[in-house]
Amino acid sequence: MAEVKLIGMWASPFVRRIQLALELKGVEYEYVEEDLANKGELLLKYNPVHKKVPVLVHKGKPIAESLVILEFIDETWKNNPILPQDPYQRANARFWARFIDEKCGPALWQAAWAKGEEREKAMEEACQNLKILENELKNKKFFGGESIELVDLTGNLIAHWLVGVIEEAAGVELVTKEKFPVLWKWIDEFASCTTVKKNLPNKEKLVEYFRAGFSSGSWKY
Repeated sequence: MAEVKLIGMWASPFVRRIQLALELKGVEYEYVEEDLANKGELLLKYNPVHKKVPVLVHKGKPIAESLVILEFIDETWKNNPILPQDPYQRANARFWARFIDEKCGPALWQAAWAKGEEREKAMEEACQNLKILENELKNKKFFGGESIELVDLTGNLIAHWLVGVIEEAAGVELVTKEKFPVLWKWIDEFASCTTVKKNLPNKEKLVEYFRAGFSSGSWKY
């Protein structure tokens, strides 16, 4: 068995942030693609509680939940840190990573899923959260400064999945250069990173996947 194994699903932004972290650290790993409609024995064995991806297996021991996995990766492989060394800055990075997952993400999915007034409310909430995020980014190249760190990896949900994928699949527009110039510049910087470009799924394929999911009313990521 490989020392590091990642159980994932190709269209999941949560899985891809783990892949990016491993690639940035130069960690060799075995990737196992999971069918979330027919969950396999390996996933059920290593994540019996939530039965979700991603799951990182290191030396036979499983770690679940993407933000937890990212911290584990950073503590296990010290090169190219993805969390700041300063305790206050580390705490701040954790706060903004959770803000993306707990505030931005749900509002963005709802803005894509919902209809009528419910969608309008979700879009308003999503834009408010994105503006808060933009104010935190200010004029920095990345959230951590000059290199990709925890918040940037978490923000791949916005940079790759929302812009040009979920927006197109759902027929909504949330992030434009005019409304969010700072976020737009960050998205361009993030997408231009060689490691990022090599390890994110094709946008056209993602659009097809999410469009089919929105049409059927059921999709997994």
